[in-house]
Amino acid sequence: MGEIQVRAVNGGEVKGSLEAGCFFSLPALGDGRYMLAQIDDYMHLPRSGFPHQPPIRIYLEAQVSAADLPGTWGFGLWNDPFSFGFGAGGMSRVLPELPNAAWFFYGSSGNFLSLRDDQPASGFHAKTFSSPLIPSLFSLGAIPGLPLLLWKGGRKWARRVSRWFVQEEAAPIDICVNDWHAYELLWERDRVTFFVDGDIHLKTSISPRGKLGLVIWIDNQFFRFTLEGEIGFGFQPTGRSHWMVVREFSMIHGWG
Repeated sequence: MGEIQVRAVNGGEVKGSLEAGCFFSLPALGDGRYMLAQIDDYMHLPRSGFPHQPPIRIYLEAQVSAADLPGTWGFGLWNDPFSFGFGAGGMSRVLPELPNAAWFFYGSSGNFLSLRDDQPASGFHAKTFSSPLIPSLFSLGAIPGLPLLLWKGGRKWARRVSRWFVQEEAAPIDICVNDWHAYELLWERDRVTFFVDGDIHLKTSISPRGKLGLVIWIDNQFFRFTLEGEIGFGFQPTGRSHWMVVREFSMIHGWG
């Protein structure tokens, strides 16, 4: 595992440690500012230096304060495709890349985070993304096509075309997240398996490519790219404080 970093924005807090248990919290806020409480091991690195490749096993136990939190929360592995680090890793992180991820993910009803029409786009689910490892510099070639996103028909077309490059698979997880549950993720080169309390919830051959970073977070943002071509992004008021607790974390590389 790489060096663990804490990110806390606009009152978000992370207390404790992965070894002893972590408490992530967001305050009550009604003015729509971005709030984040996160730990990761990649924010100081370029994508080429992200620390994790398969095979890898992640295990943790988690509980959240409510089933309908505004924003998103989750834990797993990804390549930070949209450079949310604001260039913290240099030019290779300023430019976006196609997504590669394997994680347990929750998105509130304001989110619609799927390119497919038959996959969960919000709520709590297990999800993988697998995309070609195209250098981020090539994303500049997409700039001439950006005006298409100003037109609803163009956005719907762009969503369909994206499926040619970005594979994904997901499965909803119907549990009471207010209670403690054990989550396990096995990432292998040709498959990813998600367990909750020892039961398999998703086993898929759509496995992310390249190097990924660990991320565990809770925030109040939303993003949607719907079947109808609607795009939206912003931050949801929390109304009251929210939290997530993680304990019994372990990460093993090259097991078996």
